[in-house]
Amino acid sequence: MSDVVVTQDILDKLKQASTATLTTQLFKHGFRQQFLVGLNALNKEAGSFAGEAFTLRFIPSREDKDWDLGDLAKRGDDNLQWEAVEAIEPGKVLVIDSRSDPRAASAGNMLMTRLMRKGVAAAITDGAFRDGTEISRMNFPAYCAANTASTRPAFHRAIDMQRPIGCAGVAVYPGDVIVGDADGVVVIPRHLAPVLADAAYEQEMRERFLFTKIDAGAPLWGTYPPDEQTLAEYVSWRANNGKQS
Repeated sequence: MSDVVVTQDILDKLKQASTATLTTQLFKHGFRQQFLVGLNALNKEAGSFAGEAFTLRFIPSREDKDWDLGDLAKRGDDNLQWEAVEAIEPGKVLVIDSRSDPRAASAGNMLMTRLMRKGVAAAITDGAFRDGTEISRMNFPAYCAANTASTRPAFHRAIDMQRPIGCAGVAVYPGDVIVGDADGVVVIPRHLAPVLADAAYEQEMRERFLFTKIDAGAPLWGTYPPDEQTLAEYVSWRANNGKQS
């Protein structure tokens, strides 16, 4: 994990930026695809989030390892999913590598509730969640590719946590910063979080101003991106409007 310190101020700024803004900023740093394509928020009204990644990896289940549901009452290697849910700290984001396989659930309502009550920031899988109707009513950001009723051991075995994983085709390292909104989720390499926080915050302010011009009928040319005159107008507007609320 990078030794870069990610402060609450950094997370707060990133949380105010849209995933679209963040992917633009990442592109400027040479990262062309950090958005988790195909994942959707079960509750789009749950709000934006930003937090450090806590990773969990699944491999395919096997009949001699995963077909005893009594393992769910045990501690240890046969139930690393439960261990991860109990180990993750408040403010972190649970990111699950389900190999993009939605045939069985990565988690359900009970685990989502436990995470929410612990103060976890969000839960993400590139597979499926079960109890989708219940989760969609929770004030908790949960993102998945699909909904299924099938129990997790039918196709998944939790094999390790806090290791590098792939989620929706994107590499995720423990401690990376994960940001999500109603449109989806983006992964920010930890060392870039402080730089992106300020740049994304400024971009959001600038685009807030540019939108007012486009909405009022201004042409794209000279407005988006802004020319020198538009930038001068923005500087004046920025001074009068202060910080973004």
